[in-house]
Amino acid sequence: MKQVALLASVSALTLSLATPTLAQTDIIGISGLDDQIEDIERDVARDMRRAEDTARFGNPESRQGLSGSASLGYSGKTGNNESQDLTIGLRIRHAQGQFQQTVGAVLDFQEANNTSTKKDVFGIYDANYYFNDSFYGFILGRVQSDGLADQLTADEIANGVTLADKVKRDAFLGFGPGYRVINTPDMTWRVQAGIGVSYLEYGDDSSVTEEAAIASSRFYYGINENIFLTNDTDVLNSDAALRANNDFGINFKITDTMSTRVSYLSEYNDSRAIRTDNKLGVSIVFGF
Repeated sequence: MKQVALLASVSALTLSLATPTLAQTDIIGISGLDDQIEDIERDVARDMRRAEDTARFGNPESRQGLSGSASLGYSGKTGNNESQDLTIGLRIRHAQGQFQQTVGAVLDFQEANNTSTKKDVFGIYDANYYFNDSFYGFILGRVQSDGLADQLTADEIANGVTLADKVKRDAFLGFGPGYRVINTPDMTWRVQAGIGVSYLEYGDDSSVTEEAAIASSRFYYGINENIFLTNDTDVLNSDAALRANNDFGINFKITDTMSTRVSYLSEYNDSRAIRTDNKLGVSIVFGF
């Protein structure tokens, strides 16, 4: 699906709400509604784009040399309630022949009434060397930090949660081979597996560093020009925990102005009391 075509009519609705002949005030409600529509449109577009991984089809033709993007968002509110939100995103790519590298980072800080409500940092390093269209090697580094994991809320205390239950930092560094089992315009399937090191630090400052193994599968099948399905699986195994995610999605282009994605995400972690979380997602793009 081409996102420009799919979202054009939805954007028209957003633009119609932002015409300069109408006052942009929260009292009237136009500005608030406009912001919410844009948030929904962005989330739906992101959900749709996730299914169309360009790396599914052979050695991706990336721009040679250095490229990237950066974004920053800030909002602050004073008066009856005080709050601040800061988000920073950075993605840098470098491609030289068959070797490609990507570095990405996201910082998300939120504060309400002089109390921090979110301090999340996420970073990733992904490098791939393509020996040919089917065989490649990868290096993957990931770190995620929760700056509030050393604190407990009243609800967490009431539910018996301790600092030892909260993960402050979760990191992994590994490498291994990958192979494209199937690579046709209608069906692609690639798998990769490797070994590495897993690091977990908890809210009580205890930590675990251990060997780990990672395995991933990416499957795409185009049923016809209007329907395709995807199934993405990731497994990370160490002594501390066996963690696995499976994301199944099916995309329908019902008409030129209506498209739908239905997804089902399962997250498994055998170190939790309730080991499996499931999430059903439905995204619709509709215009007229």
